[in-house]
Amino acid sequence: MDRQAQFRAREALIFQVAEKLLLENGEAGMTLDALAAELDLAKGTLYKHFQSKDELYMLLIIRNEQMLLEMIKDTDKQFPEHLAFFMLHHLHHPERTVLFHQIEERLSTTGVGIYHLFTELYQIRKQRLRLIIRMTERYLESIESQMTVRDYLASIWSLTHGAAAILNSSFYQRYLGSRDTLRVAYIDQALAMPKQTGAAGYLA
Repeated sequence: MDRQAQFRAREALIFQVAEKLLLENGEAGMTLDALAAELDLAKGTLYKHFQSKDELYMLLIIRNEQMLLEMIKDTDKQFPEHLAFFMLHHLHHPERTVLFHQIEERLSTTGVGIYHLFTELYQIRKQRLRLIIRMTERYLESIESQMTVRDYLASIWSLTHGAAAILNSSFYQRYLGSRDTLRVAYIDQALAMPKQTGAAGYLA
């Protein structure tokens, strides 16, 4: 393995372990000292891959966003399957969804020296959104739904992130019962939304 391949392999391992520590211990417990110890690397070696903990967090968020982009590029899947994959990506790891969202929002106002990483993140997200919009337009037309693409995608995002929040809640999760059946119920609800009669139907 050449040096560049070794560098990439080490970086992938660093990101994997960093995400594990972050999800297990939260931001306060995910220190660079702990990461270096877990990887059995010198702390200086870590700085060859990122310059600060904020930069590391952004790279983890970008890595997750890139995974979502690759998932949506699978042209063999129909819309309902893409929707289920998207929601399960978040709902099988609700702590990641909640934490990454909180970190991104915080860094968008307090982060230093990471503007270029936000640019990269937003470019990936826009690329994914363009694919999702086209796919959603075709799906809504195929089922003759009167729901707009904006309303449907916003509803899916809200439902998914709300579900992640309750699945990650230290209080509410004790009342949820089977998480598997709840995840399926959320997906079924998302698929049913564009087939409803709209708000007037609920308020009648």
